[in-house]
Amino acid sequence: MKIDITDYRHVYAIGDLQGCFAALKALLKEIQFDASQDFIIITGDLVARGEDSLSCLRFVKKLYDQKAAATILGNHDLTLIATARGIKKIKEKDRTQDIFDALDGSDLIDWLRHQPLLIETIDQNSNEHTAIVHAGVPHIWSIEQVTEYASEVEQVLQADLERLDDFLKEMYGSQPNVWDEALTENTRLRVITNYLTRMRLSDAQSALEFEFKAGLDDPMPAGYQPWFNFIGEIEHSHRIIFGHWAALQAKPIRENIIAVDGGCVWGGELVAYQLKTAEKFAVSNPI
Repeated sequence: MKIDITDYRHVYAIGDLQGCFAALKALLKEIQFDASQDFIIITGDLVARGEDSLSCLRFVKKLYDQKAAATILGNHDLTLIATARGIKKIKEKDRTQDIFDALDGSDLIDWLRHQPLLIETIDQNSNEHTAIVHAGVPHIWSIEQVTEYASEVEQVLQADLERLDDFLKEMYGSQPNVWDEALTENTRLRVITNYLTRMRLSDAQSALEFEFKAGLDDPMPAGYQPWFNFIGEIEHSHRIIFGHWAALQAKPIRENIIAVDGGCVWGGELVAYQLKTAEKFAVSNPI
């Protein structure tokens, strides 16, 4: 998905909500958000673990319908979809039962599965191009490749329910853990999904390691580094904004790599990054 942000007053990328509805309301008040002239992009994981995932879904969809918001799909969003389809069992700790009980729950989940894995923005005034994803972009992919690969998965997520279920049944798994253009069918889609929604560490060939969830100062498995330590072609033309990695606490990476998951659901902050001015705003979780 491409979004022209030129004519909006302010555009913000907001890190993982994970059901932290009170924090979202506090953050929008902090940035003086005005749906008539501003725009927000959520970096995925609207749901799970926080106090009110149902309200987060409803609120973001309402702003989406007003053309004031967009969202990326994160790994917890995909799990919600898989749970709705009976592929995964609901986890009590995710605190999402009320979504399935709600009269509009099915409609919200159907809307969610029609959201993208990648949003590319362009500001024509500054000629600034930004790629917004949940987990990151492997350095071996160009912007053309990540756009194409994300679209492959999106088409299946938005397909008829039989095709959707066929993929969801094979979506979970960590193998193969490295990209190969020769990959086909659901295996190919699983690897693309893992890069865009689960990636934290990789090696120089972009092979993924899935167990590490700690911070940058913690010891990492031999041969692996944070994915953004490897500078890829895409970074020469695009700023990359991502969420997913709560332990980073949305601290600065470098000028063109912006982390916005402040770990709100874990007692941290909910973070908004202003695309036009590069300012960061944050609020603590009031719950």
